[in-house]
Amino acid sequence: MVLDKLGKALHGALQKLTRATHVDERAIKELVRDIQRALLQADVNVQLVLELTKRIEKRALEEKPPPGMARKEHVIKIVYEELSALMGRPAQLQLKPGRPTVVLMVGLQGSGKTTSAAKLALHFKKRGFRVGMVCADTFRPGALQQLRQLGEQIGVPVYGDEAANSSVELARRGVEHFKRERMDLILVDSAGRHRREEELMEEMKQLAEAIGPDEVMLVVDGTLGQQARDQAAAFHAATSIGSILVTKLDGTAKGGGALSAVAATGAPIKFIGVGEHLDELEPFVPERFVARLLGMGDLETLLRRIEEAAREKEVKPVEAKAILAGKLTLRDVYDQLEALSKMGPLKRLMEMIPGFGMAVPDEQLRVGEEKLKRFKVIMQSMTPEELENPKLLNSSRIRRIALGSGTSEADVKELLRYYELMRKLIKTVAKGRIPRVGPWGKLLREMAKDRAGPSHREG
Repeated sequence: MVLDKLGKALHGALQKLTRATHVDERAIKELVRDIQRALLQADVNVQLVLELTKRIEKRALEEKPPPGMARKEHVIKIVYEELSALMGRPAQLQLKPGRPTVVLMVGLQGSGKTTSAAKLALHFKKRGFRVGMVCADTFRPGALQQLRQLGEQIGVPVYGDEAANSSVELARRGVEHFKRERMDLILVDSAGRHRREEELMEEMKQLAEAIGPDEVMLVVDGTLGQQARDQAAAFHAATSIGSILVTKLDGTAKGGGALSAVAATGAPIKFIGVGEHLDELEPFVPERFVARLLGMGDLETLLRRIEEAAREKEVKPVEAKAILAGKLTLRDVYDQLEALSKMGPLKRLMEMIPGFGMAVPDEQLRVGEEKLKRFKVIMQSMTPEELENPKLLNSSRIRRIALGSGTSEADVKELLRYYELMRKLIKTVAKGRIPRVGPWGKLLREMAKDRAGPSHREG
């Protein structure tokens, strides 16, 4: 999960509160201490932590819950609201219709800027925009080659010239080239810089003056923790920073410190990198991010990622209404498994489902992923009619499918059982209820069992 340690610590603090018999002053003060400890361990600035927890304690002790809301729920809501405020305000990169948007990407060496440029290009390409990338880095050997390799992977053109000496002139030519090509978005990847290197900072100003970017995006390494604040402030003094992209938030203990420190500069965080793959970039929405940290889930992001992945794999995405109504066929399940194969570990998807992000052990998820792969093989041995109507699957059909997929009849029946559980689970979530251990817990426990049946002994 994003910021795994911080998320588990905060989730544990709230769980302790929900188990308390009474939410009195003592329970609230204990909650505040737990939150302080979690944030400080995540390298959040001490002063910010003290100010935040003081507001949480004051509100939790003085505010009365609205009608129909229990005090425990109200306190959790306060924590959610204050943490969201700490992470900054939501902002989006808006492309202008009818004219290209030019974004100059800047950052220190090693911050992940070039990879982030490719991630951003892919993000907008998936949404139907025409994107071009310009390599304006004449300082680092192999910079153009790296960007071209990334461009080939995602199908985005790259402009560069290995013989060029002036990064400013190279950037200007590249932007003009892609403007003639009528690109919607032009990303200019500049050389990595150090905030004490005045000559390079001056070059960055010249780049901005030469190409007139609509936005300058600073790429910040999330592993820096609260040191990211100094970096953002130094760049902001050199040129107007339109937005921030924070990288390497997949599991770093200092990610919370980096996010809160950058937000404190007033520059909006627009994107976060949550993994190594090129599709692991997300628009930063503080409320959704904090909801996932606290184990509250993020169904909106989950459904969006499912539909995007489905479009990328050229399969028909399941309509959201059909999903939420529980109208799911095995063909739908197969299409989504095919599309989700590039969406990262099951754990990252699980954190978006309310109530499950923190509750499922890693080993169960690993075994679960293996079984999902086997389910895909099984469904490849089914006929179109069987995929559309699982009720057709009688004993003889199950036997044929098992033989054709190289699995066992027990494996096929297991798939059908999980399919039914998933249908029921989705309907439960759609009705606004947060599932407890119930059917999903049962599903995962069964998925994690080491079965000693005939199929495993034979295989």
